[in-house]
Amino acid sequence: MTTDTVTDVFEEHRPVLVGVAYRMLGRVADAEDVVQEAWLRWSGADRSEVREPRGYLVRVTTRLAIDRLRQVKARNEAYVGPWLPEPYVTDFGDMVPDTAERAVLADSVSLAVLVVMESLSPLERAVFVLREAFGYPYAEIATMLDKGEAAVRQLSGRARKHVEERRPRYDVDPVQRRDLTERFLAAAAEGDLQGLMSMLAPDVRLVSDSGGKSKAPLRVIETADKVGRFLVGAARKGVPDMSFRFLELNGGPALLLLSGDKPDSVFQLDVVDGRIQSVYVVRNPDKLQSLAA
Repeated sequence: MTTDTVTDVFEEHRPVLVGVAYRMLGRVADAEDVVQEAWLRWSGADRSEVREPRGYLVRVTTRLAIDRLRQVKARNEAYVGPWLPEPYVTDFGDMVPDTAERAVLADSVSLAVLVVMESLSPLERAVFVLREAFGYPYAEIATMLDKGEAAVRQLSGRARKHVEERRPRYDVDPVQRRDLTERFLAAAAEGDLQGLMSMLAPDVRLVSDSGGKSKAPLRVIETADKVGRFLVGAARKGVPDMSFRFLELNGGPALLLLSGDKPDSVFQLDVVDGRIQSVYVVRNPDKLQSLAA
């Protein structure tokens, strides 16, 4: 391969590699670091025996992500307050034309599922991501991870059971979620407690991630009354020179609040039976840097 061809092949597969690494790690910066390391391995490798570049690159990226995940887990143990994944702009474009496949990819990158995946071992998480999100056959995953196929099937079954048992149930209709997000914003901005309460499920949870670097609850807030009152109180304090915009993050509609031109916080809702079941708030400035553009 010429230098240009080597680069072109890697760039062709970059979206998949970033997708694998982000689902493994939950942070955009860590995922980009892993993909950059994969590029260095690819550009310096003997490619004469590489028959399928995509499989080779996914294998390298997955192994690097497993190593990075072991480091990240130790870092997260000292994290201040609840931990949420870094918001990730999801735009599959022409890469995924099939609606069903888009739905699977979107679900596998949702905040709720990524939070549950945090409790998997690095190997379980790798198998879950490769199998459930990207549909790799067990035999191919076994080759990627240097494991027997039977062991991979066992890891996959254990990971899937763990995720299914713990993942919150929520509706994936983006139109409904967008509508509720808009109404949620209007009610909170107007201090309309009753309006908010009508949208919140009785057992709603608000999970806020600040990493101790901005003002936010350091514990999960539960019940419609407590969540509603907190949101109205926070809205009254306001954000200097506030503006907002809607965008797709982690496979669903989200609200980005800005102070001037600087990202202040991200709100995303999980909806069940037409009511808000979970409110996720990311305020850690380190996790909002990728949204600055």
